[in-house]
Amino acid sequence: MGNSRIILITGGQRSGKSAFSEAKALELSENPVYLATAHVMDDEFRERVKIHQNRRGPQWSTVEEEIHLGRHDMTGKTVVIDCVTMWITNVFFSHGEDVGKSLEILKKEFSEFTSRPGNYIFVSNEIGSGVIGATALERKFTDLQGWFNQFIASNADEVYLSVAGIPVKIK
Repeated sequence: MGNSRIILITGGQRSGKSAFSEAKALELSENPVYLATAHVMDDEFRERVKIHQNRRGPQWSTVEEEIHLGRHDMTGKTVVIDCVTMWITNVFFSHGEDVGKSLEILKKEFSEFTSRPGNYIFVSNEIGSGVIGATALERKFTDLQGWFNQFIASNADEVYLSVAGIPVKIK
C-alpha cells in the first residue's frame, strides 16, 4: 500500500491494545493523530471515550470518522485508527447487514486511506476467539470482522496480539 507502514493491533476487550497503540504512535511521531470511528451510543460508552481522551496528551489531534476513512488525507502522519470493530459496525449496519457489500466497502476505504505515505496503526477486536454467536446476525458480524482482520493483517508490516496487557508480535 504505497509507502505506508501498516500496523495491526488486535486482542480482546480490555486487553491493552489501545494503550499499546498509543505508545507505538508516540514512538513514531511527536504529534500523532487519533482517528476515532465510534458512534457514541449511550452514557457508558461516552465515559469509555472520555477515558481514552484523558489518557492522550495535548500532542494528539483527533479526527472523528465513522465510515469514510479514505476522505481524510493523512499523508506523512502517524495515525491510530481506533477501532476497526466500530468502523465495521458502522459500515455493516449502514449497508443492510450485507457482509459481502460491507467487506467490499471496507477494503476499498482501507486501500484508499493507506495508499498515501504514513504510519497507520489499526486497533481491532479479536471477537472470533469467543463462543459461536447465538444469532445469525452475530455470526455474520463475526465472520465479517474475521475476514477484514485477515485483510488488514495481510497488508500489514507488523501485527500484534494483545493479551492481558501484554502485546505479542506475531508478524
